[in-house]
Amino acid sequence: MKKTIELKYGRGKVELRLPDKANAKILMPNTSQSAPDEEEELRRALDSPIGSSRLRDIAKPWDTAAIVVSDITRPVPTARILPSVIEELKMAGVQDENITVIFAVGSHRAHTPEERSMLVGEDIYRRFKCVDSSQYPMARIGVTSSGTPVDISEPVANADLHICIGNIEYHYFAGYSGGAKAVMPGVSSREAIARNHRFMTSPDAAAGKLDGNPVRMDIEEAGAMLGIDFIVNVVLDEKKRICKAVAGDPVLAHREGCRYLDKIYSSPIERQADIVVACAGGFPKDINLYQTQKALDNAKYAVRDGGTIILVGSCAEGYGEAVFEQWLKEAGSPQDLIDRVQTNFELGGHKAAAIAMTLTKAEVCLVSDMQAPDVRRAFLRPAASLQDAFEKAMQKYGEGADVIIMPYAGSTLPKL
Repeated sequence: MKKTIELKYGRGKVELRLPDKANAKILMPNTSQSAPDEEEELRRALDSPIGSSRLRDIAKPWDTAAIVVSDITRPVPTARILPSVIEELKMAGVQDENITVIFAVGSHRAHTPEERSMLVGEDIYRRFKCVDSSQYPMARIGVTSSGTPVDISEPVANADLHICIGNIEYHYFAGYSGGAKAVMPGVSSREAIARNHRFMTSPDAAAGKLDGNPVRMDIEEAGAMLGIDFIVNVVLDEKKRICKAVAGDPVLAHREGCRYLDKIYSSPIERQADIVVACAGGFPKDINLYQTQKALDNAKYAVRDGGTIILVGSCAEGYGEAVFEQWLKEAGSPQDLIDRVQTNFELGGHKAAAIAMTLTKAEVCLVSDMQAPDVRRAFLRPAASLQDAFEKAMQKYGEGADVIIMPYAGSTLPKL
């Protein structure tokens, strides 16, 4: 009897039937349990901040507070986190009219009003000013030692109190998400983001790496120049439930969250596989190819040289970023993209180059809602279905092929 595996795809699922004799390993996060009570876990973190006083003791009644939260491309349960943070500010006497929620749009598209309301919850959306960082001019507050301009969206730069909310997961060149990443690139200018991201080609700019990572070091220097007063970061399980919350200092609290993440999402493998089926994890992680690429980057650690990655992501919004799309359409080969990013870094194009770097190691087949010509422009092979892509790969490598399936590839880091 064939085994059937369900993988998240957009807001639904796709199925993969494995033959009886398939030499397949399912690479899942280690067993984790969501917090029995998310609100209680958030309260624990806020009551026992790491390397910091409590937020209620930091804030002053006259402060203007900027709460930076993630945009729609991130799985952060902002609506479940914000009430506890706002309660801390109210205990300090901060007035409603002095609290602004800023969505860290970075280089992504702006939100619709409905999306902003959904992300923070209808009650908070009605009660507080909730804006996109891209709606406002940027204020330059300095330049990092690496030459990155620290350009911050004015509602954040002009606030007395800077609070960052986010989640911690692996990031393909910043090491991990979370922490000061809410500021750089979250509420930074495109020029600043491009200057920071140019370090992505460094061997030290890798998933799961913090020490010596030039991208992360630059991010945290920018955060220090702004003066991040407090963070609240969460680690989520595969169902997007909070299993750990950390709060306090933007570096010390973040590192504690990273250590917890490693316990549940760093997955050992004995050898690299012929075939890797890498699922982005469904909406919003597969909303477009720009976001789905993150799953591809983790999958490259699981596949052998010359192997095949089957990337599973709806990509309902297509490419998802204008410069990313432009670079793909202008390139004659994957190598063109690698050469271009090394000589003329441009934000958006860097993800096209990241796809190209994976293609130097393995063939990539994309299971998506994108049109076949658009998939081919990204130098990926379009698939009629997940089952079809898998069966063709098995024909190529034979029934004894090693297979690794990554249902949550964007947040699972394979380690030999």
